[in-house]
Amino acid sequence: MSGKREDYISWDEYFMGVARLAGMRSKDPHTQVGTCIVSRDHKILSIGYNGLPRGCSDDVFPWERSGSDPLKTKYPFVTHSELNAILNYRGGSLEGATLYVSLFPCNECAKAIIQAGIAKVIYASDKYADSEATKASKEMMDAAGVKYEQYQATGRHVEIEL
Repeated sequence: MSGKREDYISWDEYFMGVARLAGMRSKDPHTQVGTCIVSRDHKILSIGYNGLPRGCSDDVFPWERSGSDPLKTKYPFVTHSELNAILNYRGGSLEGATLYVSLFPCNECAKAIIQAGIAKVIYASDKYADSEATKASKEMMDAAGVKYEQYQATGRHVEIEL
């Protein structure tokens, strides 16, 4: 009889993988962000990705990033993955949960994370670290005691046939 396999993925790899897979549901042609919220005992509580609110057609609302009229860009309309995951949760409190996300949360999502009682954020990319929104996020999370750390990529390649 042989022992257990040793090449299984870690919890961080699993939950960040779920977050990244969720991001692949986004219709945004420029940015696909996914979130996975997990309980203290490693149970997935909720998942979200960036997209339009329920009932708003992906074919009608704009996906442009810039323009002279802000209402012709995606920004006033798209719900970020973190907020979607928080709003998608139907089980009660998210107190003490960990949120895995493929892009560091903006200041608006940081407010929702704090208010929801999420204790920790593990993020893959911090490409907007120098932006005012990200600086505000970190300042609020530090003040509120929400821990955050960058996901340490293992370089493992996982392929899933669908």
